[in-house]
Amino acid sequence: MTMSTHLLHAVSAVLAADEEPNPLLPHTSELIVGAISFALLYLFLRAKVFPVFERVFAERRDAIEGGMERAKTAEEEAKETLAQYREQLADARHEAARLREEAREQGAAIIAEMREQAQAEARRLTEQAHQQIEADKAQAVNQLRQQVGTLAIDLASRVVGESLADDARQRGVVDRFLAELESRADSGATSLTDEQSSTR
Repeated sequence: MTMSTHLLHAVSAVLAADEEPNPLLPHTSELIVGAISFALLYLFLRAKVFPVFERVFAERRDAIEGGMERAKTAEEEAKETLAQYREQLADARHEAARLREEAREQGAAIIAEMREQAQAEARRLTEQAHQQIEADKAQAVNQLRQQVGTLAIDLASRVVGESLADDARQRGVVDRFLAELESRADSGATSLTDEQSSTR
């Protein structure tokens, strides 16, 4: 006999025992049918529905936990990136400060070098000016000597009454005349300094 025939016999025996049903209590057949239906529904849910729920729940849990892990990983990466950015920014600031210092030092060196060059150029120009002045002075003195010599020879020729065309004579006369002028100028300068010192 199968299970269903046993159940039917049990139901018919219970129905034969209870001839007068109680209105407050359900019939025994209803209890048995309800229990069987509940057992079948439970087995169906356990076999078909609960695994789906558990799978969906596990997927959701994995998704949430994975999202939290990914968020934590992204946060750590963001912190590392921020630290690297700050380090690079600090390096860039140090590099900029170093470049500014180097530029300042190079600027000071260039200014010093240009100052030296300007001073050297000024010294060269001053020396050149002094040399030019000395050359001009020597040329003026030579021209003055020639002019004074010519005038002295003309004057001497008129005073003496004879021609002084000879070069040796001319040079001798000019040299004597210039020596006398220089000695007079020296003695005048000496007496002038003596007078100035006595007045003091």
